[in-house]
Formats: sequence, C-alpha cells, structure tokens
Amino acid sequence: MSIQYKNSDYKNFENIISDNDQKVVENFSLKEEILKEKSFAQERANSIDIRLYMFQTGTLKTKLKYIKMNQSNEDFEIPVPWFYIKHPKGDVVIDGGNAKEVSIDMHDHWGAVVAAYEPVMGKFENCIDQLHNIGVQPKNIRYVLQSHLHLDHSGGIGRFPNATHIVQRKEYDYAFNPDWFSKGAYIRKDFDKPGLNWQFLQDTKEDFYDLYGDGSIIIIFTPGHSPGHQSFLVRLNNTGYVLLTIDAAYTLDHWHDKALPGLVCSSVDSANSVKKLKRVADEKKAIVVTGHDPEAWSSFKKAPFFYYD
Repeated sequence: MSIQYKNSDYKNFENIISDNDQKVVENFSLKEEILKEKSFAQERANSIDIRLYMFQTGTLKTKLKYIKMNQSNEDFEIPVPWFYIKHPKGDVVIDGGNAKEVSIDMHDHWGAVVAAYEPVMGKFENCIDQLHNIGVQPKNIRYVLQSHLHLDHSGGIGRFPNATHIVQRKEYDYAFNPDWFSKGAYIRKDFDKPGLNWQFLQDTKEDFYDLYGDGSIIIIFTPGHSPGHQSFLVRLNNTGYVLLTIDAAYTLDHWHDKALPGLVCSSVDSANSVKKLKRVADEKKAIVVTGHDPEAWSSFKKAPFFYYD
C-alpha cells in the first residue's frame, strides 16, 4: 500500500539527507518510498492535458479466414477504428478509417476488393464529419499518423490542409508497388495525392519515435501485417498508457498467439512485433486496443460522447 506524505515531510527528509554530518538514514525503504512519491507528484505537476477519442468509420463484412488466418469461411463483421488525440502542442489523427468516398460508392472507390471486404458505412461516418461533431476543424490537425496505408486506414490522408502525414518509408514505397497478394489492400488514389506534406520514418533507426518529445505519443515500428506497419503508445494523465496495436494485432486471438492476421507480409515479423508490443504493454501497464476485434472494441468508450484523459 502506498504511503501518503505531506510537503513538509519531503522538506524535512531533504534536510536530513542533504547534511553530510547527519546520521545515516536507517530505514532505506522509507527513503525510497518518499522519493518515489515525490517523483510521482512532480510528474503529475508537469503533466499536460491530453485526450484520446476513439471513433470508427462503420464496419467491414468479411469472412473469418480473412481476419484469422486458416480459420473458417463463416461470416465475420469487424469494426474500422480510428483515433483523434487532442494535444496542447497540436492535434493528431491516427489513420482516419475508410475514405468518405466509400460511403458514396464503395464499388467505384474500392473495386473488386469489396467482394472480400464489404464496407458498411454511413454518409456522415467519415473522419471529417465525425470530428465536426466534437467541434474540431480540419485546419487544426497538425499530424496525421499512418499506421500503414491499407484501404481501411487511409481515410484521413489529404483531408487536413495543415497536417504533416507521418508514415514509415518502407510502407510508403511498398504501397506504390505491392506484391500480388497485397495489391487489393492499397487504394492508390487515397494516398497518391498532390501537395501532401509527408514525413518518413526509417524503421528501426527511428523506432520508438517520440512525436512531441514529451513521451505522450510514441510511434513503434511493428512490421509483419505490412512491411512498414507502426503502432502507437499514448500516455494520458488519468488513464495511464494506452497501446494502440492497430493491425499489428487484429484481434485478441492474435495478441494471445492463437492466430495470425488474415493478411501478412511476414509471419515471422508479425509474431515478433506482437512480442515487442507485449513487452511495452507489460512495462507500461498499458491498456491494449487491438485493431479489429469486434468484442474487445465494444468494451471501449466511444466518441463523440466519451473520451479518455
């Protein structure tokens, strides 16, 4: 049980340990507890107000085998999450879900892939309209963080006029020339747009990239599902750490090593990325949010009415 100390206790203790002529403090556990409490109090005093909003752009109707490799052909419907972070240094969108054009004409925008992944998306479920619902204007978004460039994650690209889009260089290059088995997952017109401001990260050379230099948003290189996939660790004042695996772990079955995602570029990289994220989650005692798990997703608070802080 944590012991609570007053400011006067900290001051008295500092006076004791700062005088070289004072006797050695015998109760080292008490000393460590006081310093720990003081450090935590200082961290809270220096903390900044950040909010994490969880949205979704509808669902995808698909087959279980496309989400959990080598499993059945039964129907399976998954959410399409995306995220918004209100940050005093500049607001952030993560992915943006499906593009708004999908709700207008899915066949025109996605083509043949609709046969495997059929979007169910209302006209106003795109990321722009949903941000309007919480009073956020597109011009106020500073960064769009792309976990990867698959069709159900590219809906925010080019929607925010002042934003820098951050993606792994490996992912960007691969998206323009994907292997045959991944080709349908990339809708080039979503990300090949003129006038975009891109920032490219260099995989392991810039792993655990600290977006604002304050530890509040960390970008983690997690290849496997795609060559340049990345996940995100968000630190909130009251909630603590939230780990957004995105598609590094589609579902809790993948997180618990019971299944691979239905689409991978490298099974070995995919498994290693989950191991890596598990270490992060354990170290930070983070809440884990997987990419497309319908049951797990239903347990989280959703925007526009709720957020995590």
